[in-house]
Amino acid sequence: MNRPYLELNGIQKQFGNFTALNHIDLTLNQGELVCFLGPSGCGKTTLLRIIAGLETQTEGSIYQDGRDISHAPIEKRDYGIVFQSYALFPNLTIFQNIAYGLVNLKVPKKKIKQRVTELLETVGLSGSEKKYPAQLSGGQQQRIALARALATSPNLLLLDEPLSALDATVRTHLRQEICSLQKKLGITTIMVTHDQEEALSIADRIVVMNHGKIEQIGTPFEVYSNPVSPFVASFVGRVNQLNATCIDSQKIQLGTQEITIPEMDLTQGESVTAFIRPEDYEIIPEDNIDTSAFTGIVKNIEFLGSHSLITFNSPQNKEPLMLLFSLQENLTHQIAIGKSLQVRFPESKMNIFRSA
Repeated sequence: MNRPYLELNGIQKQFGNFTALNHIDLTLNQGELVCFLGPSGCGKTTLLRIIAGLETQTEGSIYQDGRDISHAPIEKRDYGIVFQSYALFPNLTIFQNIAYGLVNLKVPKKKIKQRVTELLETVGLSGSEKKYPAQLSGGQQQRIALARALATSPNLLLLDEPLSALDATVRTHLRQEICSLQKKLGITTIMVTHDQEEALSIADRIVVMNHGKIEQIGTPFEVYSNPVSPFVASFVGRVNQLNATCIDSQKIQLGTQEITIPEMDLTQGESVTAFIRPEDYEIIPEDNIDTSAFTGIVKNIEFLGSHSLITFNSPQNKEPLMLLFSLQENLTHQIAIGKSLQVRFPESKMNIFRSA
């Protein structure tokens, strides 16, 4: 059974009159990979820096493996950290970069050599000991930064947007390598990112942040499928926003369709928004007129490789609607710009919130 490893209680951070973090409570389990996800300026990096001791919280406490590190200096905290910029020493060899922390701890030279060799093998860069950072690609440099962070065998790994400077192909490959390595080592890991796909693909749990607060904590599936707020629904992945009106506390009018919803504190005539993913739809054949369906004309087709994102305008909704088609579905329905569509969205896949 997982046990709590890192506990944040009531973390506040003020910069003058600006509240960067507002009462953050969070517990991480031993061996978990947790992603802090949110837009720029939401407080995720500030929170990571407070955990690392690079910033000091205005209020609140931090416990690591049962030990109070709320005001402990950096050298008394047990973690390794990897920054977006790699932060390798350009004048040191790869061996010297990885060994840096071990040398400071006065580890015997024989053990240092053994540890560096082992880490280079782990990150797939054996034989690079004598090279300098400038001789390596961006992806290789980030692997060296990861090896350096792991050199002292920390029990906590902090990753501050470590892949954002890499191109898409390298980023995808390296994030899977980090995930595999993290599982292999069983090291508790926090990754800061603003990339939803990155968080969804590797995290055990996602902490979605906005304006210095935690909006939702959950597994990738929970956050994607059952968002707890309009912000989470619209920020994590693509989503359609359908305008609706309340009939009563358990029923809404969506276009010409009446939909039963879990009971909410809503009044008749109140505006609500139904959020639904572009992959959750049903195409109604043209020869089967359905008065409750959303009708429209395909305006744009965005080819995404294995899928295409279809945009169509419907008089039943203020905003254009999106549908995600596989290549086979494209062929089946003969999707083309100008084609008429009839679409139904399943009630079970909708998340209903009050309109802003």
